[in-house]
Amino acid sequence: MRVFVTGASGWIGTALTKELVGRGHEVRGLARSAASAEKITAGGATAIRGGMTDHNLIVSEAERADAVAHLAFTLDFAEFDEAVENEIVLLEKIRGALAGSGKAFFAASGTPILEGRVATENDHLDAVGPAGARARTAHAVLALSQHGIRSGLVRMPRSVHGAGDRNGLIAMLVDLDRRLGTSAYVGDGHNRWPAVHISDAGRLFRLAIESAPAGSVLHAVGEEGVPMRLVAEAIAMTTGLTAAAVDPVQLGVFGALLGGDQPASASTTRQVTGWEPNGPTLLEDIKAGRYTA
Repeated sequence: MRVFVTGASGWIGTALTKELVGRGHEVRGLARSAASAEKITAGGATAIRGGMTDHNLIVSEAERADAVAHLAFTLDFAEFDEAVENEIVLLEKIRGALAGSGKAFFAASGTPILEGRVATENDHLDAVGPAGARARTAHAVLALSQHGIRSGLVRMPRSVHGAGDRNGLIAMLVDLDRRLGTSAYVGDGHNRWPAVHISDAGRLFRLAIESAPAGSVLHAVGEEGVPMRLVAEAIAMTTGLTAAAVDPVQLGVFGALLGGDQPASASTTRQVTGWEPNGPTLLEDIKAGRYTA
């Protein structure tokens, strides 16, 4: 299978590329820079220089491929709205180019935030909160399935963890804790974050591309909910800090996210794809020094 991957040099994109190449698929990855191109090439794929605004290039690659994995997105909040609008326009062009082809188009998204209740694959992604900010593009991706495209979503949890993670939420939390001088949690710390190891996330995305049905909504959730007090205690164990409850105001924009109870299930995903996560747990990765070395 020929697979075109946007965001191929990123955290999840690198894991997916490894999975695809390892299974004998031909991978072409979009690269915004020479450094990204080198990383993609080193992973056994072909680098295609361009960015997310290069619509003609992306549509051409999508037409050439058997499947598309869409992982690229800007994290620059100053340009967030423009990035979403750009995706909507691009997806309209993808629809026109791939309609009736039966080709796969799977995009990354986030698990829903449903305070105090376990989110499932059947829950809609509302346009609120950090995970719901891209709800418009998520709905647009699913709508492609109504036009003869095998489209779907792979929703990622709050933590996609593993060795080498330098920009994820756990890495950001450890950095914040060090600046505070406290391994922080909010309230009693019983609130939960879902999590998955990077290798498991990459494998699920590969399974989706290979065989998931049109309209699929999949959850890359290895652990339904890890209590944040246990996360704080694990960070404290490897940094020498003291785990303690803090006023969320001290945490700035991170306060609401750290204090949220956001568990998610992957029961339907396992039934549909046969996926069984087997990588290290979040606490195992933290205790092994993946985030504090």
